[in-house]
Amino acid sequence: MTELRMRQSLDQFELEFEQEAAVERKRRAQLRQRAAARSRARQIESTEKRGTVGFVTLLIALTLTVVVVVVVMFETLAWLMA
Repeated sequence: MTELRMRQSLDQFELEFEQEAAVERKRRAQLRQRAAARSRARQIESTEKRGTVGFVTLLIALTLTVVVVVVVMFETLAWLMA
């Protein structure tokens, strides 16, 4: 009788251990997926930030170029008219 009870206890322990191992594997897989998603989000954010900085730099460079060209053009025109 005690042998049967011990065998049942051992079987139950093995079953619980297998279930716990399965839960742990699932939890680790979810953690890996979340970490990968956070990494992708950081990469996208970084790419967007670099794009914005590049666009602003281009806009400033074009604006300065226009201002310089206009000033030089009017100075040249004033010099020619004088």
